[in-house]
Amino acid sequence: MRPARALIDLQALRHNYQLARELTGAKALAVIKADAYGHGAVRCAQALEGEADGFAVACIEEALELRAAGIKAPVLLLEGIFEASELPLIAEQDLWCVVHSLWQLEAIEQAGLTRPITVWLKLDTGMHRVGLHPKDYHGAYQRLLASGKVARIVLMSHFARADELDSTASSEQVAVFEAARQGLSAEVSLRNSPAVLGWPQVPSDWVRPGIMLYGATPFEVPQAQAQRLQPLIGRVSMDMLCIDLTDVPEAGLGSPVELWGKHVLASDVAIQIGRAVQQEC
Repeated sequence: MRPARALIDLQALRHNYQLARELTGAKALAVIKADAYGHGAVRCAQALEGEADGFAVACIEEALELRAAGIKAPVLLLEGIFEASELPLIAEQDLWCVVHSLWQLEAIEQAGLTRPITVWLKLDTGMHRVGLHPKDYHGAYQRLLASGKVARIVLMSHFARADELDSTASSEQVAVFEAARQGLSAEVSLRNSPAVLGWPQVPSDWVRPGIMLYGATPFEVPQAQAQRLQPLIGRVSMDMLCIDLTDVPEAGLGSPVELWGKHVLASDVAIQIGRAVQQEC
């Protein structure tokens, strides 16, 4: 049998989740979208279910996989619905749903649901990917409350450049968020992985640790809190390659080689690859 293996350290995953809670004192949704960034969503959810406040995935297919595996904790659909027909299933499976556009709001108003659902109302504060325009935010909140279809609303946004610790962009986004939510009484969620690690001043009742759960720092420069992550072993993309053993003459057949893991950070490898690509161009 070929010796190349990808080893997923679930205790490291738990450590990194606990770090997010420790640094913020907030409730935390473990982001396990895209099959937990390739680490296995079901196994990661099972490893965290005893302590996680909930999970976040991209779409309903990912959420249903968790429910089928017996995961009963809250699961948030970060991209919300793609079709109005998903809403009855969201209610039936007791899923939480992001609303980031007016058509999604209208779909909820018109839906026949067996129970009210929890909505995370997303504001576009500057990333300009998805999210409601600030001028529409108050009205969307009031419409959700008036619909009778919503049990609870969490106010949220997403940082565009929180990994740039010397940038003013995140502070500017916070200011937009605070102005837009004036007069709205609800919990808030702003902090993703880089904001959990590097922006302690940002208010957040809920945080959304993602890439940090898997041992990768979101920063290109050393950062004290990011150094506290216990990295997980990454995926092996090829099982045969040549390496220079000039400086390790004692190595030979059967010697273990770490592509990335506890001693070689995946994020450091990615930075070096990026630099190599730039040089090639």
